[in-house]
Amino acid sequence: MIVENRIFEELAVGESAQMRRLLTVDDFYIFATASGNHNPMHLPHVDGDGDGLPEAVAPGMFVGALVSAVLGNLLPGPGTLYRSQSLTFHNRAHAGEELLARVTVTAKTSDGCVGMHTEVIRPADGTLIVTGEAVVEAPRRKISYDDHDLPGLIVQRHRHFEALLARAEPLPALITAVVCPEEANALQGALLAASHTLITPVLIGNSARILATAEALGADLAGTEIIEAPDARAAARAAVDLVNRGGAGAIMKGHLHTDDLLHPILDHDHGLRTGRRLSHIFVMDVPGVNHPLLVTDAAINIAPDLLTKVDIVQNAIDLAISIGIAVPRVGVLSAVETVNPAIASSIDAALLSKMAERGQITGGMVDGPLAMDNAVDIAAARTKGLRSEVAGRAEVLVVPGIDAGNMLAKQLAFISHAEAAGVVMGARVPIILNSRSDSAMARLASCAVAAVHHARITAGAA
Repeated sequence: MIVENRIFEELAVGESAQMRRLLTVDDFYIFATASGNHNPMHLPHVDGDGDGLPEAVAPGMFVGALVSAVLGNLLPGPGTLYRSQSLTFHNRAHAGEELLARVTVTAKTSDGCVGMHTEVIRPADGTLIVTGEAVVEAPRRKISYDDHDLPGLIVQRHRHFEALLARAEPLPALITAVVCPEEANALQGALLAASHTLITPVLIGNSARILATAEALGADLAGTEIIEAPDARAAARAAVDLVNRGGAGAIMKGHLHTDDLLHPILDHDHGLRTGRRLSHIFVMDVPGVNHPLLVTDAAINIAPDLLTKVDIVQNAIDLAISIGIAVPRVGVLSAVETVNPAIASSIDAALLSKMAERGQITGGMVDGPLAMDNAVDIAAARTKGLRSEVAGRAEVLVVPGIDAGNMLAKQLAFISHAEAAGVVMGARVPIILNSRSDSAMARLASCAVAAVHHARITAGAA
């Protein structure tokens, strides 16, 4: 948008301008970071006055800045400088409300200054929020510029995981077999999820080490069931047996190798097979992306063939539906967006797309091959002439192999500041996989993903 000013000579008493602004949660986080004002009354996730509810009150100077925006952008516009500003607050505004800021010229003086009456109202009901008087130095020369040249801001906030936790916490706690929680991060993650009523942990492993770890953490395990197992393989076997007896609805990896955890799960006679290949899914909350992003498979299947990819895609669709994506858009990635016989992943992607078209993969829309840019960016997709329902809008990214998946997930985590929840699908129950470097939010989100998926599957089976 081109912004142009009104110079001193052009201004007339009684002239006014106004601007509307919808207040968002991100506005308040940005203001807190930029100003250094971390008053909990203004932070949307904090209860500042102890009434049990977050207040999310618009900071006074943020509301005042809406007046400044009208002065600097519209009237007088670019080149305007403040001399003074008074503010009287009549009511409070909150996140989610729209405000209207208005300025009106009341006087012009010989030194080039302009008096302005300023006010901010809530137009939905006419409530007066702020009134005041400003004196500004009006610009003396015409200025115009394109405000699209300003850099954008992305708030490093994980709103999708926050919504996922809010959805999972009211559900009955998922009884979860936690295998070898004999190290601080493994045990702490399970206890943290239990404190949020996401899971009811059953701790399986060396009880002496588990109790010693709890003591070192200052954690109380009173009322928590502990099942003794001499080693990692035995603990994993006990977890599978517990699921088979109906005593648990999920398995959570503790301090053991993934191979040791999966070995009894994959046992042909006594394991948890369903006839579908197991696959790992990262559910990622990427700042700036307006939906969760699922990446698969980045941890289990090293170089999957076409039939394995069919199961990888179906597992991801099933999980995406569980977390609230009604008809998941699945982008099958390759280095190119056209089929190239020399690039095997592009052929697999095209076949998976056609298989979904023919009903061999169900529940979602599948398109490929897609390069990363035109899978997630609508402008890139349009530039390449791609106009499918998936191109530029993919919510699930299916990678060619484990190396690409691992690189993509870690790039999103360490460069794009994403949080990642890790779950293995394809067994009779979800398997929660966390690493020692995972944050508290990632651990909670992994349990929340398992809980909402279990709730959907059991509701469908009832």
